Amino acid sequence: MAITTCVFDAYGTLFDVSAAARQAAAEPDFPALAETWAELANHWRLKQLQYTWLRAITGAHTDFWTVTQQGLDWALEACGLDGNPALRQRLLDLYWELQAYPEVPQMLAALKSAGLNTAILSNGSPEMLDGAVQSAGIGDVLDDVLSVESVGVFKPDARVYDLVQTRFDTPRDAVLFVSSNGWDAAGASGYGFVTAWVNRASEPVDRLPWRPAHILSDLTSIPELARP
Repeated sequence: MAITTCVFDAYGTLFDVSAAARQAAAEPDFPALAETWAELANHWRLKQLQYTWLRAITGAHTDFWTVTQQGLDWALEACGLDGNPALRQRLLDLYWELQAYPEVPQMLAALKSAGLNTAILSNGSPEMLDGAVQSAGIGDVLDDVLSVESVGVFKPDARVYDLVQTRFDTPRDAVLFVSSNGWDAAGASGYGFVTAWVNRASEPVDRLPWRPAHILSDLTSIPELARP
């Protein structure tokens, strides 16, 4: 079936989750971050994801902003930077204004020009996602921004992927779902979406029952994949 709808994960897929730590490290107020920002960013992202998985399987849902703060607190302590409240606040402030990857605006514009539906489907809270979309200037090339907060559970629960069908009333195999998270691409494949895994770090494919239909190094070729 022809693709009618392209749906994107947000953090790590459209928005660079390392940007907050990288930018703070370049600022003169936080010299201790200069050599550890990459480690901090990796710890922060991993704990953020781990906490969503644990909360999903235990039914202990909370909003993604709380999870993001808790992941950062763990990462700061792991890097020996937990005694600096100004650094913590600066990193959180920057997270609301994450940079989009360079190819994102043109890629989304090409999809819209081709007449396709475009949307974000994210663990992020509506307020966080609104801040990132506005900061990146991509609101005019998105038909909707869907948050897990409307169902109260994190991905890869099927109720999250259901939001796409509810919003666009389209068959599952007419949806191209794009994520930089291998587990998310696998979950969406199992759900029935056509999936593209954006594997920017050239990682191995996750050993799960489902595999992505496409593996890409960036988002540049998404309009070609969605072409009838």
